[in-house]
Amino acid sequence: MTMAEKTEARTAVLPEITDPAQIAPKDARHLTRLFLDRLAVLEEGTAEHQYARNTLIEMNVSLVRFAAARFRNRGSGEMDDVVQVGTIGLIKAIDRFDLTREVEFTSFAVPYIVGEIKRFFRDTSWAVHVPRRLQEARIALAKATEELRSRLGRAPTVTELSQLMCLTEEEVNEARLASNGYASASLDAAIGTGDDGETALADFIGTDDAALELVEDFHALAPLIAGLDERERRIIHMRFVDELTQAQIGEHLGVSQMHVSRLLKRTLTRLRTGMLTTQ
Repeated sequence: MTMAEKTEARTAVLPEITDPAQIAPKDARHLTRLFLDRLAVLEEGTAEHQYARNTLIEMNVSLVRFAAARFRNRGSGEMDDVVQVGTIGLIKAIDRFDLTREVEFTSFAVPYIVGEIKRFFRDTSWAVHVPRRLQEARIALAKATEELRSRLGRAPTVTELSQLMCLTEEEVNEARLASNGYASASLDAAIGTGDDGETALADFIGTDDAALELVEDFHALAPLIAGLDERERRIIHMRFVDELTQAQIGEHLGVSQMHVSRLLKRTLTRLRTGMLTTQ
């Protein structure tokens, strides 16, 4: 911008636009240039600077929607979310636009908008968190697979893929495995209809944990064991944790095996009674 242009921009009065989003694209192009010229000389933080910047954003939302339309069928997120993300790119373009460069604002802004949208899909489309390098490897794997399939007329082998991608076979397999994290299926998803009605994916995976009831038993047993005297707790520990025989426990306590048996039976009966009472 020349000195004369700067002087003109400083003295220019911006038109009052009630609804910038309704400005026609052909008019928005001229007004965008006018507002950018004025924005460049306004002091940041002033009301006029805020008005010029906000108007530029609202006036060019149509540009964001145009760019976002390319991603309509990506299958992740609502379109409103994509537009919001693209608007972040538009704001960055407004803040970074250099008036001295002879380039149209639209040409400058679109790469920023598209870049933000692509980053959004890259970071949020995966059903399972996967490292960035594997996300990128998945894209490269898809391209390489398609290229070799067209060239060979069949599905490529891991060796052929690794040679084309300049990766090890282990890295190719890792990228293949990572691809499984791109999309997930609901456990309630219907996969067929049988004699008993519709069948869900959950019917074929997972089993009841037989040890799950033990969790409740352990919680109920803990206070009962805490109520035993020290010798009783020691006998229980040696028998069921250290897995010592009654004879070995007797040696540790200096008593006979028969006495250990009586003590153990009495203690277990007490614990069993306590468990039945709490249920």
